Amino acid sequence: MDTKAFKRSLQHSENYNRKGFGHQAEVATQLQSEYQSSLIQQIRDRNYTLEQGEVTILLAQAFGFCWGVERAVAMAYETRQHFPSDRIWITNEIIHNPSVNQRMQEMEVKFIPVNAGKKDFSVVENEDVVILPAFGASVQEMQILHDKGCKIVDTTCPWVSKVWNTVEKHKKVDYTSIIHGKYKHEETVATSSFAGKYLIVLNMREAEYVSNYILNGGDREEFLQKFAKACSAGFDPDKDLERVGIANQTTMLKGETEQIGKLFERTMMRKYGTTEINQHFQSFNTICDATQERQDAMLDLVQQNLDLMIVIGGFNSSNTTQLQQIAFERGIPSYHIDCVERIKSEKFIEHRQLTGDIVIQDNWLPEGKIVVGITSGASTPDKVVEDVIERIFALKATALVI
Repeated sequence: MDTKAFKRSLQHSENYNRKGFGHQAEVATQLQSEYQSSLIQQIRDRNYTLEQGEVTILLAQAFGFCWGVERAVAMAYETRQHFPSDRIWITNEIIHNPSVNQRMQEMEVKFIPVNAGKKDFSVVENEDVVILPAFGASVQEMQILHDKGCKIVDTTCPWVSKVWNTVEKHKKVDYTSIIHGKYKHEETVATSSFAGKYLIVLNMREAEYVSNYILNGGDREEFLQKFAKACSAGFDPDKDLERVGIANQTTMLKGETEQIGKLFERTMMRKYGTTEINQHFQSFNTICDATQERQDAMLDLVQQNLDLMIVIGGFNSSNTTQLQQIAFERGIPSYHIDCVERIKSEKFIEHRQLTGDIVIQDNWLPEGKIVVGITSGASTPDKVVEDVIERIFALKATALVI
């Protein structure tokens, strides 16, 4: 399929909308009342610091809802307002936050059902409205919805669309897209659907494995087995790694994406020489500004003398996991939670480990004076952050008076 031509055709369809429906003012008021926090604004105004009794809160200077997430949620609210009685579906969670997705369900925005690991689009009828979430949707899903004649509301983050444009450029000149990401993540699934030949690497270790194969060859069957779920159909590592371009899932660690890009640039220089590098390697900057800002703010925050760190965001939120990784690597006691209910008491907290396991930690809240670092992923409303801060103050028996 000529994905670029299809996308252009879709965008000119009368059933396609990616600009909203003119209800921005009403929706902005609604979003502010449901998701914003006067407490968080006051902490911002106090140089991101709040002290009450024995607790000092240090808030990261960039956290929470990014512009792309705000845009996606606002468009979903507008869609319901513009189509008050229509059946509305969404192809995935609008964003990776449980409270926001629960709100979608309360607004009778239905999720496409999944049976045996595959989405069942048979439930969607031609007059239905379908929202594409902030992570985007695969070109195959868009084709199905377009063919059905559905009204499509596209909330895909422009940063994600920028990555799609990058892999389209790779495809045009017959380069293999090496995508730094998680092969199961909705965004990477969508990005790979716009690519020609592609290979998805999760981390530097996998990238080094591929680099070594390029330089020294190796066991082809082992390679194909290792990346069986993370490469394009018919991928041949002996032929398809001669010309490569770098792309990424926008929520991955900025520094690791940059390292992977540099690794493959050096690899192709060693393999083909510096004068031929432009014939074998392409790299465009596709690191999301918001992801970068939140990671940079987290790197600043962990330089402080913290007793513990709370990272707030959906358990399936990749950008939140990357923030937790930063704290973990510096040996700071850190807890990734998705809502205030995970804080059971001053003794017990339920949290997600980097392994993906959800466990209960005892004696998590130190006695006496403490300094607590707080950040949240790009899909987390300020109101959820406020709830967590108030819970910590309450557990330390501190009256919250501003």
